[in-house]
Amino acid sequence: MSERLLVIGAGMAGLWTAMALAGAGREIMVLDRDPPPPEGGAEVAFADWQRRGVGHIRHSHAFLARLRTLVRDQHPQLLADLQAAGCRELGFEGGLTETHKQTYKPEPIDADLAILTSRRTTLELTMRRYAERLPGVTIKGETFVRALVLAPGVPPTVKGVVLEDGTELRADLVVDAAGRNTLTFEQLTAAGASIPESSEPCGVIYFTRHYRLRPGQAEPPRGKVAATGDLGYLKFGVFPGDNGCFSITLCAPEIEEEMRKAIVDPETFDAICRQLPGVAPWIEAERTEATTRVFGMGQLESRWRDYAPGGHAAVLRLFAVGDGVVRTNPLYGRGCSFAAVSAHLLRDALNASADPAQRLVTYRAALERELRPYYDVMKDLDRGAIRRARAALLPRAKPSARAKLMRSFMEDGVVIAMREDVDLLRAFLRGFHMLEHPQAWLKRPANLARIARVWARGKKRNADLYPPKGGPEREQMLAALGVSATADVERVRAEAA
Repeated sequence: MSERLLVIGAGMAGLWTAMALAGAGREIMVLDRDPPPPEGGAEVAFADWQRRGVGHIRHSHAFLARLRTLVRDQHPQLLADLQAAGCRELGFEGGLTETHKQTYKPEPIDADLAILTSRRTTLELTMRRYAERLPGVTIKGETFVRALVLAPGVPPTVKGVVLEDGTELRADLVVDAAGRNTLTFEQLTAAGASIPESSEPCGVIYFTRHYRLRPGQAEPPRGKVAATGDLGYLKFGVFPGDNGCFSITLCAPEIEEEMRKAIVDPETFDAICRQLPGVAPWIEAERTEATTRVFGMGQLESRWRDYAPGGHAAVLRLFAVGDGVVRTNPLYGRGCSFAAVSAHLLRDALNASADPAQRLVTYRAALERELRPYYDVMKDLDRGAIRRARAALLPRAKPSARAKLMRSFMEDGVVIAMREDVDLLRAFLRGFHMLEHPQAWLKRPANLARIARVWARGKKRNADLYPPKGGPEREQMLAALGVSATADVERVRAEAA
């Protein structure tokens, strides 16, 4: 059966939708509010491609293992195109500690635990050109969707879209891939569609700056101190990119207002990086040069929208993909994976039935099964991080015995065991990279026994397994930057009084 589809948005969610649904006689038109990419390659795209509809276009990006294996297995030509454009594959072996390497033996699963990393513009440019070559796919730039064409009813039925100039485009199906600022949710709720929504803040703000290796220079060798880490008051990471480029992202809790205000200054951003032993070598003046200002990304929230509550379709012939239906803290880079997975789940739902209501119910059930566990875990992690960031600025309370025990189990048991045991690291990464339930590995008795043995040895016997500290304490960092370490403390304590 031939179907005409309109896809709102040509970011990651829109492109993955076009790639997943192409073929099977479908006619797919992707409507992009922004201009098409300029002629040329990765450098021109990074410098000149304006993407108002993608606010995080120049933040750090990586394709997790779930997404990279999906590309490898279902879109092999895209993988070849990405590699030809300079995108990097970082394999499992690159993350092994010296202790791991002493006993490491490759396993088949290792080939699935690689990630793809690149500048977002390079990823999107390559994907767009690949998608445009697929049968039945057209991408129309500078086409802003103002509203849906709705036929009244319970539930309402989507017949197409209305463009900014008033033009109506009709279609059998509409896919909302417009991202977190989509307009369709409000229109549907105003029309009486019951679409429950849950949301809560992530509690952090991201800051990213891009750099390029100077001619003849190479990336620094991996040292004992990691180039990614979490200091409590600051998270940080280096993201190797394409064609000699890389980015650094710093992530500060919203409650750390003085630090947040300081980070946006490029000199302060680099000064922070120089205080981080694993990051400092990347920005040595003789090795690299900065290529951009500091980009900020705030107002982050986790959000889940249920378009088929209780197994009943709230709307017919419309499907939300990507951030329009589920989004989480971008800390673990799951946004692109969520978009790709949801697009392929939609394909499966459309292929399974021709009934509009059943399609949405099937799609919703698949989202719950495949994405809800990662959403819930990330939301819980955010809640804990928000509490810890606030507690760090308040007078220290004596932790309970249970809290001390749980912290020791994680920091002195789980983390240290993974730094020694390659199989535990593999098990953890399978959940992290969305290849299985994120908590499944910690529920297996054999894994818990391995962790318990390491934990029982105690800190002294495990001393060589602890990683070096990733950076200074909060007060030392702020003092080095010339930023007040007490202003936020006084503010938070006054609010708590």
